[in-house]
Amino acid sequence: VQLQASGGGLVQAGGSLRLSCEASGRTFSNYVMAWFRQAPGKEREFVAAISRLGSRTSYADSVKGRFTFSRDNAKNTVYLQMNSLKPEDTAVYYCAASQYQILREQPDAYQHWGQGTQVTVSS
Repeated sequence: VQLQASGGGLVQAGGSLRLSCEASGRTFSNYVMAWFRQAPGKEREFVAAISRLGSRTSYADSVKGRFTFSRDNAKNTVYLQMNSLKPEDTAVYYCAASQYQILREQPDAYQHWGQGTQVTVSS
């Protein structure tokens, strides 16, 4: 499956952005999907994951209550709604797909990655 992320940009603290990740190739609903992010000089970190049919989600503590992860299998697309953004949310955001059913937080559980989209939050 090929993944194409979009929707990043520059926003002031307290603002909102919605990231999208569109998939092409194999059956989208077969994959658990996730978002990770990587800030300069830091390791890639888990942000959120969603089950194949969208009934279950998992969030990193740092984004819980502010970010919402959803998917539309008819459109082969996942969305990350990010509200109340903070400067520490600044990073390149990557979408990823996993063939495993369990919502995993480890990057090596995901076999397919998008190219990343930059999110910059100014203070």
